[in-house]
Amino acid sequence: MKSVNKILSNSVEFSICFKKNIHSYKVAVRTPYHVVDPSPWPMLMGANLWGIAAMFICWVNQISFDNLYWGVPLFVLTCYSWVRDIIAEATYQGFHTEKVQSGLTLGFILFLISELMLFFSFFWAFFHSALSSSVEVGCCWPPVGLECLDWSKVPLHNTALLVASSMTITLSHLYLQREVICLSVVTYVMTLGLSVLFIKNQYEEYAWSNFSISDGVYGSCFFMLTGLHGMHVIGGTCGLLFCFVRLLSLQFSPEHHVALTLAIWYWHFVDIVWLGLFFIIYIWGS
Repeated sequence: MKSVNKILSNSVEFSICFKKNIHSYKVAVRTPYHVVDPSPWPMLMGANLWGIAAMFICWVNQISFDNLYWGVPLFVLTCYSWVRDIIAEATYQGFHTEKVQSGLTLGFILFLISELMLFFSFFWAFFHSALSSSVEVGCCWPPVGLECLDWSKVPLHNTALLVASSMTITLSHLYLQREVICLSVVTYVMTLGLSVLFIKNQYEEYAWSNFSISDGVYGSCFFMLTGLHGMHVIGGTCGLLFCFVRLLSLQFSPEHHVALTLAIWYWHFVDIVWLGLFFIIYIWGS
């Protein structure tokens, strides 16, 4: 009789434990989508951007903006806190599932398409002025009295730098996928060095140029296209530098490195746009 009671009690305890485990398992299961927790960073970012925009307007109109300096440090602090939360969600909490990664990738592709349309609008202005030159510019292109930059000097050097940087960052990505971290870091540093050299050369080209953005339609199109591309190079370099810090912190694995992949895509986009600039603006347009 005692043995029967013991068997029954054990079976009851087993069923209770089994139900508890089933319940805990149901609680642990979640969808592949990530519902972001409530965060103060979007509202703070909007307030910071308002302060920076107001400071810029005051600076343009030569108005004192001593009370608007708070926007800059608060903007940096908000960016740091927001990025810290995203890294925690992706790296340590595991919220960036394959479905979330595919959504991030699709959103970044749409962002690159919008950037391409932005450059397309300025290329359209350049082609419109070059293919149907008006009387005001001398019915020829480049306009009369304007000395264009020699494409075989600094522009050709910059082209070689960007093409080489595109190759080195691709090698770094391949080495990371093959778990050769040392070579990945070395080629990554080479990419950063090449990007800094490009920015330096672009600055010197602007300093040596004998025309400015106010010299007619050619100067406007030239400096808008090359200057906009230069801003994208600076932004791409900052993105690569951010991913480089994460790479050194061992936050990327051969299977999970979405941020690095998107930064590399952006750098290839910058490289392709520069090739279009080189052949259209510097060679054909000159």
